[in-house]
Amino acid sequence: MSSAKPASPAIVRQQQVVRDSLPFHDTQDFDDVARGLIARRTPNAVTAADGRVVWDNDTYDFLQGEAPDTVNPSLWRQSRLVATQGLFEVVQGIYQVRGFDLSNVTFIEGETGVIVLDPLISTETAAAALALYREHRGDRPVTGVIYTHSHVDHFGGVKGVTTQEDVDAGRVPVLAPEGFTEHAVAENVYAGTAMGRRAGYMYGAALARGPQGQVGAGLGQTTSTGTITLIPPTVHITTTGEERTVDGVRMVFQMAPDTEAPSEMLVWFPDHRALCAAEDATHTLHNLLTLRGAVVRDPHAWAGYLTEVIDLFGSEAEVVFASHHWPTWGNARIVEYLSLQRDLYAYLHDQTLRMLNQGLTGTEIAEQIVLPPALERSWHARGYYGSVSHNVKAVYQRYMGWFDGNPSNLWRHTPVEAGRRYVALGGGADAVVAQAQAAFDEGDYRWVAEILNHVVFAEPDHAAARGLLADTYEQLGYGSENGTWRTFFLSGATELRDGSFGTPTVTAARDIVGNLTPAMLFDALAIQVDGPRAWDERATIDVVLTDVDEHYRLWLRNGVLTYSAAPQKGAADVTLTGTKRALPVLASGDVTPDTLAQAGIELSGDPSVLGRLAAVLDPGDKDFAIVTP
Repeated sequence: MSSAKPASPAIVRQQQVVRDSLPFHDTQDFDDVARGLIARRTPNAVTAADGRVVWDNDTYDFLQGEAPDTVNPSLWRQSRLVATQGLFEVVQGIYQVRGFDLSNVTFIEGETGVIVLDPLISTETAAAALALYREHRGDRPVTGVIYTHSHVDHFGGVKGVTTQEDVDAGRVPVLAPEGFTEHAVAENVYAGTAMGRRAGYMYGAALARGPQGQVGAGLGQTTSTGTITLIPPTVHITTTGEERTVDGVRMVFQMAPDTEAPSEMLVWFPDHRALCAAEDATHTLHNLLTLRGAVVRDPHAWAGYLTEVIDLFGSEAEVVFASHHWPTWGNARIVEYLSLQRDLYAYLHDQTLRMLNQGLTGTEIAEQIVLPPALERSWHARGYYGSVSHNVKAVYQRYMGWFDGNPSNLWRHTPVEAGRRYVALGGGADAVVAQAQAAFDEGDYRWVAEILNHVVFAEPDHAAARGLLADTYEQLGYGSENGTWRTFFLSGATELRDGSFGTPTVTAARDIVGNLTPAMLFDALAIQVDGPRAWDERATIDVVLTDVDEHYRLWLRNGVLTYSAAPQKGAADVTLTGTKRALPVLASGDVTPDTLAQAGIELSGDPSVLGRLAAVLDPGDKDFAIVTP
């Protein structure tokens, strides 16, 4: 990052306070992260078929020694741990490959082959991980796949470890929690464009790696940028206590919906006395609301499920591992670890509710709440991915919504309109920038960010405001213990200085879209309708699916696209006839007769209806502005 600045004196002082206040003498995590190492992959750069690098863990080799002043020492410690890569034995028969993507992939050896648990984001990284496993454990066939939950870093690489043909033939069962496909697909399509753009900020995939750039996202280093795939589950787990045996491996499942993911399950391997905690217990405070955007998660239920898992398996477990980070061994340590993780989410939930019932707003609670000493000094409870600050606001949002009850916040101006008024109030842009510089020199970066944001939205081309705001975001990033806060701040600085970097990882891949149900597909199309442009349009479209004997009617009226599967009277303006497999072509918005014909969809009636529909579609912008108007 050639334009990066050094840490300011205020940040240098802050970093020293962190060094003095946290238990850096506790090195247990460094022992655990190295335990069971079998081999590393050297070099660890993974490329796609076209030669494009989709993952390069070696770019984190700078994470050595003491933290520089440009990185929070606690985050530096976490990043050193998370960047550790290789094939590791968890217990005999269970192996993990770590440091090949944002998440871990786990291999459970069966009687004839190996079961793959959570096959990363990309086919390329998953295939590389499987190859490393096979190099040292033998060329075992994949005999099963498990998805613990519905986030893309736990299923996207599945076609790097198995094929649709093997799954269809019954050779490889795919196990997942109930509701997996619906949630996996919907999250990556409905708001996928906006989430993908913001995920570029959250994971810092476009940032330069180094002490003044991206050092890790706390949960994992960053996202791979390879090919995302999906093979739908063939076995749906629905009930806590449900038992399954695949390739001789016994598994007992615990359902945990609406915790870290809307569809999630934990897995107990009784013959190994090993618990896979999915993503409900990791070595960080997790998100209750991700900075990329999502539905607010339920911390009360989350804590309850962790109590349940202790009750179910706590007395027997000898190792707990997760889809991120490193395992914890020893029964007493496991129970304490799970109990502290449980207490962490319960405390945030209960204290936020207590204080909001006293009239405090989310931002006020976030400033006042203090964790108990046992949690504050537990490394795995630190806010490297979620933070106390934004999680508390998420709990407030879950119960109270976006409005804090103050009438002045009920009908606020847009950022541009507010910015113009604040700049005028401050005596003009130059005067506000002068005040911001004084605050910057005093280390009051939060205030600088607030007032300069108004200037940039009022006058986007004001060079001094943009430059100082970029410097401010940079210092805030340097000071952040939270990996995603750091990358958000540094991404904002980068785009103010160099322009937009777009969306590095697009999750709405062909396999994702291909698994939309007809109803979800019509919803995805309806989201793209530009309402005002479509106010005066009137059209009916019938969709006939020959392979599943389903018939839908779509209406475009009053600026909205609706649909029904009930029988309808009269003929539609146009009818589309084809198979369910051909239907996803509609999601692209390219609904010309030629495109439909190429997909195998027959058209009868008035083809101009499709042109009128296409004319009012407004697909998302993968390059929309974030730090500027």
